[in-house]
Parts: sequence; C-alpha cells; structure tokens
Amino acid sequence: MDRVGTPATLTVLGIETSCDETAAALVSRQADGSRAIRSSVVLSQVEEHRAFGGVVPEIAARAHVEALDGIVAAALDEAGLELADLDGIAVTAGPGLIGCLLVGVTTARALSAASGVPLIGVNHLEGHALTPVLTDGVAFPYLLLLVSGGHTQLVGVAGFSDYRRIGSTIDDALGEAFDKVAKLLGLGYPGGPEVEKAAAGGDPERFALPRPLAGTPGSDFSFSGLKTALRLRAEAIAPLSDRDIADLCASFQAAVAEIVAERTSHALAEGDFTALVAAGGVAANGAIRAALQQQADKAGVPFVAPPPSLCTDNAAMIAFAGLMHLAANDVSADVVARPRWPLDAAAEPMLGSGRLGARV
Repeated sequence: MDRVGTPATLTVLGIETSCDETAAALVSRQADGSRAIRSSVVLSQVEEHRAFGGVVPEIAARAHVEALDGIVAAALDEAGLELADLDGIAVTAGPGLIGCLLVGVTTARALSAASGVPLIGVNHLEGHALTPVLTDGVAFPYLLLLVSGGHTQLVGVAGFSDYRRIGSTIDDALGEAFDKVAKLLGLGYPGGPEVEKAAAGGDPERFALPRPLAGTPGSDFSFSGLKTALRLRAEAIAPLSDRDIADLCASFQAAVAEIVAERTSHALAEGDFTALVAAGGVAANGAIRAALQQQADKAGVPFVAPPPSLCTDNAAMIAFAGLMHLAANDVSADVVARPRWPLDAAAEPMLGSGRLGARV
C-alpha cells in the first residue's frame, strides 16, 4: 500500500471544520504499520451556540475563520514539526455545513500551495469509519454504528474505501432527537449529555414509549415517532417536576438503547464481522454502549468504542484517513467542499429526511 518513493514513515496534518469544532492534528505511520497521534487540538464552539439550542452555521463559519490558523500552529508546535516535515495535508471536504467546510478547505489548499505538500480531501464519515483502526487496530471487516447529530448509519466496513450502508435513519438522526428532547424539557445544550445526566436519576419504566420499527426486518432507524410520543406525555402531565423530567429522560434513553440494540442485531447477522464499532458523539452515551456490548457478546465479537475525544468530531481521524489515502497515492490539488458526500455512493436514497443519511 505504500507509495513508490515515499519515506517509510508518513506524517499527515489533518484539518476538521465540518460543523462546530475547529480542529487540527498530526498522525504518523511507521514502516512496521504502527500508528501514533502526534498531536490533537480541538476548539469547541458549544458556548457560542448554547443560547440558540443548536449550531448556527454563520456563527460557526466565522469562528473557524478566527481560530483555524492558531489551531493548526498549535498542533504543529505540539508535535514539534513544521510544514516542511509533512508528507500530506488532509482536510475534511464534506459532508457538513458548506460555510464551515470552505474555511478548512481554503486553508488546507493555501498551506499545500505554499509548502508543496500533497493535499488530500477526506470524507468526514470515512474519518469516523476508520477511527477504530487508528485507536485499536481493528481488522476488516467490521460493523460500524455511526451515531451523531447529523448521522445515524450502520455501515459494513470491508476495507479501506470499501463501505456498504446496511441501515440508516428514515427521519431524525439520533443526536438530533436527543437535542430536541433536551430542548423540549428545558435542559441544556448539547442535549445528549444533558438527557443522559437527567436519566441517571429517573425511572425508565414510568412512561411507555414506542420503539419505532421494532420487530420489522432490516436495520433502518426511526426516532421521530418516539420524540413525538415523549412530547405528548410531557404535555399531558405539565407543568413538569424535576422527577417528571428525570423519568421522561430515563424512559426515552431506555427506548433509544433498545431500538439501537435491535436494529444493530439485524445488521450483525448480515456479515461475518470481526467487531462491532461505535463512533460519533452519541456513541459516548453509557446506556447505548451497554446495549451494544450485549449485542456484540451475543454475536461473539468484541465491541469497540474509541475514547470520547475521538468519537466526537476531531482532526486525528481526518489525518489518519488522509494518511491511508496518501499511502494509496490518492492525492489531488483539486479539493472542493461538498456539503453532501455519501460514504456508500451505491446506496439508494432513503425516504423523508432520511435521504440526508444516505447522501451526506
């Protein structure tokens, strides 16, 4: 897989600006195949967006413009490297918010032009998909559950650049559902951690919430009906006490964990996988991790979840994906921002807003 004439050690700078994290990282691969994260710097914009209860694209893009140069300099400094020491510059080219993507792509193109270092455009979802190879050396083929604010997909990862979408959401992404529930109940942003925190003191059996698509064939997800059912329960008992909110969160989280486990079990039966892997910000949820661990145990495969800092958006995963493209001699100066970019280009679009899960 090594490029002809390239050094045994490859080092790539990764840049990530697809949404509301400004990030840069350096990742190296040695001649023996071992990998190391040389540096990883992430600047979150949570405080900038908290008052709005979600990411405001214009605010996010402007924040990237203000911060990115300093973040790249900090990552290089932490690794003790300069641009001339690099073998490649990888940047998230999509999918994501177009204004945010343009900041990263423009910066990466400028750095590449100024230094002569090859440029690699990386699919953000591929970064997530390959993270377990970077962190745990997971062997192909494995099953990936990607759960975040914008994506809910089950993907068979047969190898580098070989991805098959097995299931996706037909409406809301799971992270989006968590955020909307948190907003409905008057909790903070981002919603996932706030709902999980409230659920810890709640009764998961108090409210009988539906499990959409449970018992049906396939591995697609639906969370819109669950979210609506919770809203109706909350309206029926308003005004809500702290106990009501805790019980609603616990009931919602229990339903989500059961849905994720059931749909994932169907996907596990569709291939001879080496592992079940979870990635994306929602993969940090303890109840979901426990449910996935049970499914992995039943299937006789290990469950792997990268550290939370590498589940959420970061540049180390982009640098590593770029490193693999570089080793395959897949580089191009003509990198453009792509707000939609399917990981499995052959997959059919989903219905409703689930089309987003298929095409971005």
